[in-house]
This record gives sequence, C-alpha cells and structure tokens, in this order.
Amino acid sequence: MAIKIGISACVLGEKVRYDGGHKASAFCLQQLLPLVSYVPICPEMAIGMPSPRPAIRLQLDEKQNVRLVQSNDIRIDHTQSMLDYTAKTLPRFSDLSGYIVCAKSPSCGMERVRLFDAKGQQLGKLGVGLYTHQLMQKYPWLPVEEDGRLFDADLRENFICRVFSCHDYQQTMRDGFSIGKLVAFHSRYKFLVMAHSPAAYRTLGRLVAQAKLFAPDELCQRYLLELMQALKNIATRKQHTNVLQHLQGFLKHSLNADAKQELTELIHRYRQGFVPLLAPITLLQHHLKLQPNSYVSSQRYFEPYPESLGLRA
Repeated sequence: MAIKIGISACVLGEKVRYDGGHKASAFCLQQLLPLVSYVPICPEMAIGMPSPRPAIRLQLDEKQNVRLVQSNDIRIDHTQSMLDYTAKTLPRFSDLSGYIVCAKSPSCGMERVRLFDAKGQQLGKLGVGLYTHQLMQKYPWLPVEEDGRLFDADLRENFICRVFSCHDYQQTMRDGFSIGKLVAFHSRYKFLVMAHSPAAYRTLGRLVAQAKLFAPDELCQRYLLELMQALKNIATRKQHTNVLQHLQGFLKHSLNADAKQELTELIHRYRQGFVPLLAPITLLQHHLKLQPNSYVSSQRYFEPYPESLGLRA
C-alpha cells in the first residue's frame, strides 16, 4: 500500500495562497513524489476563501483565545469555520503516515507563526497555525514537518525516517494488533531507536516487555506515539557510532583479525567525520552477506527508507 502523506496544496505547486501564488517544493515534487501518495489540502480554500484573498493572522481576543481573523479587519473572523472544517475533515486522516505543512501560515504553520494581542500588537512568532494545531492534537503520533524546514538536511532525513517507520508500523498492524507482531516489529527497530534516543530504547523495551499489562488498543497507540517521539530526536555521530559498534559485536566470531581492524577503523573514521555513515554500513552489510546473521540483517537501521532518496550523509 502506498505511503499517504497529507500536504499543504501550495507546497505541491497549486496556486492557492493568499497572494495567488504557490510554494512548490522541489524535494516533494521530484525526490519524494515517486514513493508516496499525496493528500493535498488548502484549509483556507476549503472554508470558502478565494485566491488571491486578504491576508489573515492569529490574534488573541479579550479572553486570550486564539482567533483566525482578517488582518485588515479583525471583525471578519474565520475561527469557527476552520474549527468546523477540521472537525469534519481530520477524522478521515487516520491512515496518513506524515504531513507536510506550509511554514509561517496562520492556518498551516507548525511553529513560529506570528501572534498578535487583542490590541493588534505583535507578540512575536509564538503561534501554531489553527488547522495544524488541531491536526497535531488529533494525531499526536503523526510526523509533521514544514516545507521550509525540509531544506535542512538533518531535519529532512529525520522526517522521512519517521514517515517510513510510521507507515511500516501501520502496515504491520493493519489486520489487527497482537503482542507477537509488536515484539517482531520492535526487534527490527531496536537499533534505529537506539541511534535516535538511547533513553527511549530502554523505555520502549520495557513497554514491550510489559505488554500484557495493557489493553491492546492502548498499547498499540502508546507504542507508536513513543516510537515517533523517539525518532524525532536527531541521531548524532556519537549515537550512530554506538549502534555501529553494537552491530559489529554480533560479528566478532565471524570476522578475522584484519576484517575486525578494518571495520573498527572505518567506524572510528566515521565518528571523526572523515567518512559518511554509508561507509561503515556498507562494510557491515558486506560482511553480513559473507557471514549471514538473520537478526542483524533484519534491522531497519540499515535502510529506514529507500536509499534512492540519498538522505544519509
């Protein structure tokens, strides 16, 4: 089944912005498009606003509630229309594996959206777009990222890792949750989680070990939420090095002294920043072909998303 990603329609090149333009993302339209199925949404157009249209903004009312109002006439209030739209639309998105939103938008921005006080004075970039706020409240486990932040290589790689991991979990549990499925899934993801968060690696391990203490639906959702939170941490060279050394340990009885030394030195060179992560990973995979180890080979760490995306440095 195709990976479904929600996306702000303007990021796909649709001319739906307030100024009649778009914010087409080359990464979304070229690299990612062959691998996913997009669900484009412009919530502002969906509630009947035209393009072009007067600018809108987030503004606090006298009771400190956030309102979505027209910038040049705050009496024109779109808050309830947007809330009604999200209440009707968001329940249909439970099968999404990720969402890409338009940065800075008062409806879609994920963070740092301009917020104004009741008198119209700017308080700073403190807000979250009204639509995206409701989306993240409804699906706290869903990987969400802004188009602008996808220019950052680390953030882009991290988001795609979460999307493909989320989809894998959804597919694993598609026909129903079971502890056996959870154990098998967690077994494949141990080292990927370790690379992103050693603390979460231990927490998720305890959660799986105590699986029988939870109701199935609760455990299914809790594991996914904690997995996504763990993977949201950017994996560092130090943490990758720790994982690589753990994986090397599984091969200690199958490698001769020269092969061990070569792998050890390559991992060390990666740790120092002289070679990319793919270098020690490729050598590990080479040894696994010569000396198969089904547990190590099954680790999602080796390929958390298609290599064709070229995201690992």
